[in-house]
Formats: sequence, structure tokens, C-alpha cells
Amino acid sequence: MTSLLYISTALAAAAFAIQDSGLTFDHYALRVKNLKSSAHFYKNILQLTEIEDKTKKETRRWFSLGSQTELHLLEGNTDGIHVIQDVHLALSSPNLDALMDRLRKHNVPFSGAHGEPNFNVRPDGIRQIFFQDPNGYWIEVNDIKQQ
Repeated sequence: MTSLLYISTALAAAAFAIQDSGLTFDHYALRVKNLKSSAHFYKNILQLTEIEDKTKKETRRWFSLGSQTELHLLEGNTDGIHVIQDVHLALSSPNLDALMDRLRKHNVPFSGAHGEPNFNVRPDGIRQIFFQDPNGYWIEVNDIKQQ
């Protein structure tokens, strides 16, 4: 019983310390080979809103991911970057079917998490798709209902 009380107290203290840190997610940065084609993909195919690049650098483009969260595209050498599906940007869409139609229209192949045709359904009932951007980065889009 004493061990259980000790473990419960330690877990509660750890959870409080994480909450007390005040950390929130700010941005996700991707190094891209061709800024123009990458920006086209995120702006026109995924329909993210481009926002001001406060650095004013020609090798940068910024996009809103909502809730004061941003995606930064940084043009440069991508030779040392290794991408795998398990490391991915995950987004939610209130209309996954429309996104799948848009991806088909632009010839962007997509599948479920394990290569299933079209999409897969997670155990919690959420549908998800995976595809790659022009640089090979993996993106998941699911249809988690927005709160």
C-alpha cells in the first residue's frame, strides 16, 4: 500500500510539473529542397493559409496550422534527411472525403496507415490517411471531430 501511495504521489507531482512549465506547441519546421513546389503543395493542395514570414528571408515560407501554431518551410540541402512514416505531421480535417478527392485530383497518392487502399479506421473509430509531401515528408490526416 505504501508503494502504491508513493507511486501515485510521484505521478501526480510529475503531471503538475509538466503543466506548470507553461509549454505549448509553437511551430513545426521542415527543410525542403524546392521552396516554390513545397509552398504550392501546402497552400494549394492542403489549403493551409500562408502567413507573414517575419524573418523576411527569401528561403522561408510560413503557414498557419490554426490555434497560433505554424508550419515553417526552410529551403536548403535535404541530403542528410531520412524520412519514415512513423515520424509524421498529423493534421485533422472536418471533411476528410473532400481532402481525399483533392489529393486524387492532384495525383497525390495516399493510403491507410499500413498501406490499406484509401484510408484505415483506428480502433477508436477515427479514419486516417497517410501521404507524402514533395520532399517525402509523411503527413497523416484524420477526421477527429473538432471540439
